[in-house]
Amino acid sequence: MVLRVDVVAAALDAAYGERPGHRVVALTPQGRQLDQELVEDLAAEEHLTLLSARFEGFDERVLEHLAADAVSIGPYVLSGGELPAMVLVDSIARRLPGALGSKESALEESFSAELEGGLEYPHYTRPAEFRGWQVPEILLSGDHARIDEWRRQQSRARTLS
Repeated sequence: MVLRVDVVAAALDAAYGERPGHRVVALTPQGRQLDQELVEDLAAEEHLTLLSARFEGFDERVLEHLAADAVSIGPYVLSGGELPAMVLVDSIARRLPGALGSKESALEESFSAELEGGLEYPHYTRPAEFRGWQVPEILLSGDHARIDEWRRQQSRARTLS
């Protein structure tokens, strides 16, 4: 099944008129692979329209003339664009003001500028010892500067491995 260009154009016209004024994103394995930079870019949009298809995807003219972007969530194929749309919505929504408990929640996380685009460092909870498994001593020290440096080192090590 291929989603017809006239059907997509009619749907966009019915919803937005001749000029949507929305950034239209088609979800397709042929698109730019989703990464944090693209998430940040799309989260900055005031309006966003997602197009998803089933099986064979879109008439190529949809991608060439109706969509501003084509996005893939990874180098694999699914039966349809519903799951990629959900992934995209979730990754964008968590970047919007008020979506997380506080602004600081999204500062130091995997792929953030704070971590130089790398992976997040390990996290630990209480108890400090469980079945002989210890929380790293540095995290119990109370020395915030040394803890921050340890976290950066851990982030770099995870990213390089």
